[in-house]
Amino acid sequence: MTATMRPPASACPACSAAPAAEALAARAAPRDAQVMLSLPTIHCAACMAAVENALDGVPGVRAARVNLTMKRVSVETDAGVSAADLIPVVEGAGFEAHELDATALGATATDRAGRDLLMRLAVAGFAAMNVMLLSIAVWSGAEGPTRDLFHWISAGIVLPAIAFCAQPFFRNAWSALRAGRLNMDVPISLAILLALATSLWETTLSGEHAYFDAAIALTFFLLTGRYLDHRTRSIARSAAEELAALEVPRALRLIASGAEETVAVSDLAVGDLLRVKPGGRMPVDGEIVEGQSELDRSLLTGETRPVYAAPGTDVSAGEVNLTGPLTVRATAVGRDSSLHRMADLVEVAESGRANYTPLADKAAKLYAPGVHILSALAFVGWFLYTQDLRVALNIAAAVLIITCPCALGLAVPAVTTAASGRLFRKGLLIKDGTALERLAEVDTVVFDKTGTLTEGRPEVTNLDSFARPDLEIALALAEGSSHPLAQSLTTALRARGIAPATVEDVTEVPGHGTEGRWQGRTVRLGRTTWTGGGTCEVTATWLRVGDAPAQALRFTDSLREGAREAVQALLEGGKRVILMSGDTTPAVESLANRLNIPQWMAEALPADKAARVQALTDEGARVLMVGDGLNDTAALAGAHVSISPASALDAARVASDIVLLGRSLAPLPEALGVARRATRRIRENFGIATWYNVIAVPLAIAGLCSPLIAALAMSASSITVSLNALRLR
Repeated sequence: MTATMRPPASACPACSAAPAAEALAARAAPRDAQVMLSLPTIHCAACMAAVENALDGVPGVRAARVNLTMKRVSVETDAGVSAADLIPVVEGAGFEAHELDATALGATATDRAGRDLLMRLAVAGFAAMNVMLLSIAVWSGAEGPTRDLFHWISAGIVLPAIAFCAQPFFRNAWSALRAGRLNMDVPISLAILLALATSLWETTLSGEHAYFDAAIALTFFLLTGRYLDHRTRSIARSAAEELAALEVPRALRLIASGAEETVAVSDLAVGDLLRVKPGGRMPVDGEIVEGQSELDRSLLTGETRPVYAAPGTDVSAGEVNLTGPLTVRATAVGRDSSLHRMADLVEVAESGRANYTPLADKAAKLYAPGVHILSALAFVGWFLYTQDLRVALNIAAAVLIITCPCALGLAVPAVTTAASGRLFRKGLLIKDGTALERLAEVDTVVFDKTGTLTEGRPEVTNLDSFARPDLEIALALAEGSSHPLAQSLTTALRARGIAPATVEDVTEVPGHGTEGRWQGRTVRLGRTTWTGGGTCEVTATWLRVGDAPAQALRFTDSLREGAREAVQALLEGGKRVILMSGDTTPAVESLANRLNIPQWMAEALPADKAARVQALTDEGARVLMVGDGLNDTAALAGAHVSISPASALDAARVASDIVLLGRSLAPLPEALGVARRATRRIRENFGIATWYNVIAVPLAIAGLCSPLIAALAMSASSITVSLNALRLR
């Protein structure tokens, strides 16, 4: 069997839980393990074969299976083979790869709520089809005992079906009534129960009409809306969990013997000594006790320039160690860490947004009491007029059925599903049910800088001012470093066809730069204080050749794809655009000028960003916040609606309402347009439901509609609402 013919990795709960079980068993004896990698760039069978063939050649790999649909690979390995050993192999084959936490994925492998709703929907549909067949016989003229038999058979089908299928509505209605309030499920439950009661009474009295078909049809349509709503949210949850699983919370702790052990971050305590390797992220707040390096604090503060770090330097969780290994003593973990203080800010910010009332809830507050009052008045009025309890009950049931909020129940989820599907195809994942409604109201857009409008990746700007021999020396030194500036310089020089000079004894001095010997002279590439360089207002690394003055290689943060187009479209659409960053004033001002953003704020701390968003909100603005760092989480949570890229930290993605799955920002203006159209469709659906009730309710109160005709009219309104929602596609 070829690699492309392999079946996808199993997603069953037992298979997903296997890594945890194997980890426990491995304590007793060495066994094979499982590593899962995310492969966001694969797209075809050839990609699958390339990845599997590359991994199959790694010593210790027993099997590798790619799941193209989920864009991940499951690798069975011998004990001791880790993701760090496999990721370079996959990247060497030309594909991006990230480690996934298999336990986090396995915990949500099944969607029990979705399966439960789907099962109830299927039972309701099957029961409705059978009862409709019996009803056709009655409508065609069946009389006497034959008609009664068909009614009793219908009762035998519908009563247990509704007892099972309508439980979600009954439970929600009972919970609301116990709390002394009304919701949409109260009139829904009453309509279903009254239709059943009226039908049983009519059947017992050998009446001409029973409305079992109406009751089960109501249940079927309402379950359809409930399932559509659930699917919209479950897709968002599963994608968000996949993103969260990209961050595997582990740390290297030093034990008494000086050896290293890998432990969960949750198991760390104050005073623990941790080893943070180059390229690693700080797991806790702490103090450096050994080693020199540079730190990337961009995700925390927005500062793009690497910061020099040496013994005594305080570090915060989330900062990235760039060049040299560091030993860090933990000073704050868990609730005492800076991350938890950030979470407190987020909690305060979220409390303001929680006051938003969705359109469906606004409609429910007006609709539910009105329905009950109308039905009660119809019952009382007709009973007083006719003194016939049977007639009064039939008309009251017809009023409840014809006003049953089935169309309203479908109005929001049908539109949300259609709009979310369209945006998902454009690379935007809607996580919150009211996000579309809030996005449609946006008049102010606030952007973070680093990692949002920019890639967070430096781009050299002044290579033309250097002589070719100097560039060749710079390339030779840059290739000996893992520093982001050195890597960016290497890429740019290689793209120009520059070949490295012959530089001997190239060594990297952690925290300073790279040096070597060229034609008997010492050459250095690195920090200004180490190379003897001057001052520079922008991010720079300095090249010094022998005794010659050091020269600055200047860098700027490269724009994210689609950033210019997105900002221009928002400004042309009349939106107020603001740039807000923790980066330095020159860097923020430069980017604002490049993108023609009129308002900007530099050197902003997390609390400053949250306060600025709150101030805009107090002024009456509806703020869309777009950010990716830990310093953005409070602002993201406090904004009217928020978006974060998939590359953002988990905390930022959790705080946001929408995740940008692709790299381009170009879909943002379109998302605002889709949200406005979706809100119009929701309002149109409410209008359809309202006009339907304005026309139909007087007929029902006047006794001109039987419960059966009421059910048919209700079904017609539901179908109309669904078709209107599909116009968004």
